[in-house]
Amino acid sequence: MHILIDNKSGAPIYDQIYSQIKSQIISGDLKEHELLPSIRGLAKDLRISFITTKRAYEELEKDGFLYTLPGKGCYVAPKNVELLREENLKKIEAYIDQIVKLSASCNLSRQDLIDMVNFSMEEQE
Repeated sequence: MHILIDNKSGAPIYDQIYSQIKSQIISGDLKEHELLPSIRGLAKDLRISFITTKRAYEELEKDGFLYTLPGKGCYVAPKNVELLREENLKKIEAYIDQIVKLSASCNLSRQDLIDMVNFSMEEQE
């Protein structure tokens, strides 16, 4: 598992940890039932407070990405297909928002956008 903390990003450190671990789980870099570093171990490696890593792990568990076995550690939860679908839908919506803003700056019509999407989907088939 690889985590990079960017002190200049403005995002809270626990959120950076949360986002990076979540991304690695969704991408498959972290496999189902894989043991994660201990909270204290990760905190030591990142040179941050264990409370910060604890919060990130708790948020990941609350959102269904991790599960904890008392005395044994935190593990990657089996992938919840519905949860992954929801995550991907959020990403698609964010991309669509960007596309709509960019298309407005180019004076593209709704039909132009639809045509572009249809063409792109035909290319994928």
